[in-house]
Amino acid sequence: MRSRLFLQIYGSVVGAAVFVGVAVAVIGWHAFLRGDRAPRFLERSASAIALRLEADVREGPALIEQLRREAGRVGVRASLWSAAGERLASTGSPRSEGRRRPVLARERRDLPGIPGVTVELADGRWLRVRPAHRRGRPGPLLSLALLGSAIALGAYPVSRRIVRRLERLERGVEQLGEGDLSVRVPVEGSDEVASLARSFNRAAERIESAVAARTRMLASASHELRTPLARLRVALELLSREPREDLRSEAERDIAELDELIEDLLLASRLQSDAPTRVETVAFHDLVQEEGARVGARVDAPACALRGNRRDFQRLLRNLLENARRHGGGELEVGVAPLEDGLEIWVADRGPGVPEAERERIFEPFYRPAGHSEARDGGVGLGLALVREIARHYGGDARCLAREGGGTRFEVTLRGAA
Repeated sequence: MRSRLFLQIYGSVVGAAVFVGVAVAVIGWHAFLRGDRAPRFLERSASAIALRLEADVREGPALIEQLRREAGRVGVRASLWSAAGERLASTGSPRSEGRRRPVLARERRDLPGIPGVTVELADGRWLRVRPAHRRGRPGPLLSLALLGSAIALGAYPVSRRIVRRLERLERGVEQLGEGDLSVRVPVEGSDEVASLARSFNRAAERIESAVAARTRMLASASHELRTPLARLRVALELLSREPREDLRSEAERDIAELDELIEDLLLASRLQSDAPTRVETVAFHDLVQEEGARVGARVDAPACALRGNRRDFQRLLRNLLENARRHGGGELEVGVAPLEDGLEIWVADRGPGVPEAERERIFEPFYRPAGHSEARDGGVGLGLALVREIARHYGGDARCLAREGGGTRFEVTLRGAA
């Protein structure tokens, strides 16, 4: 396939150039033979030479030298013939001028393709004038061959460069398909092939990041699953020996924690895979009022709507508010503000705040700041990670800021307003 593509590009360039060269040569030659400029030039040249020959009658070598001088002055070939058809002098070889007398003016007709002018002198001699061959310059066929060769040599590196970049891109795709997610292709130039290489590199980077994120999440999820499972196993063993209500309650909490973790993992997987979900117009101010009332937060929510999945939006709000309730303390505030192309949600608390160095890390799956533990917080470490996943799924993002006067403020943007 690579060879065929190269030959197609190379052949197209060379073929087009040869076609143009042939067309130019044919049109130029046709214009020279059939146009008006060449015959008029030959007629004027023949008349000028005839006048000089009539004014200065010479014979033998002097006549030949005179004819050559006069013909060379105007840049033509000339031959002089007697009235009986005998060649008296010529500027070229006998073979080039011919051995037969020229077609006389009274005998000739317009002969297409035969350039030349015949003039009768006053003494009965005949002067034949023809275009001069330009020595040292190639003929039409040789010129065409040289033009084609030059174009072919010039087109080869251009065609080869294009195909070579495509070959590298093909090798990159093959390596990516074989599992080498770190592969990138060099970007050369600013044409369509370079744009394709940049698109490939961006796609490969996104795939590598997505696979790395899934791998980290799987490893962290495996670790997080062990803790409630281990507690549940111990509780079941103890319950088999002695029924105790506290152990039963602990087992139920572990089961609820496992259920929440599995649900979070399924949601994260769906968001990352862009699986289709039910889309509807969600009245966001009603949703904010509902979730804010559940945790006793002060609500500031003007009327606004957004198209999307209601459960996704509800999960986003609930995770933000639960995080603020667990870690923030004090008065909670939640609000929503419409934007030109979406809306912004914010949740604020009066807690100790988040150090600036950790404001990005808290959005990583299963990350807990120093001093926080699952047993004390009651979470599984996916809440804020899901907030950012949902926000980015809907064309926005989430960020953590310091609240003026103390505390933390989370701001989330969502795009695609209804």
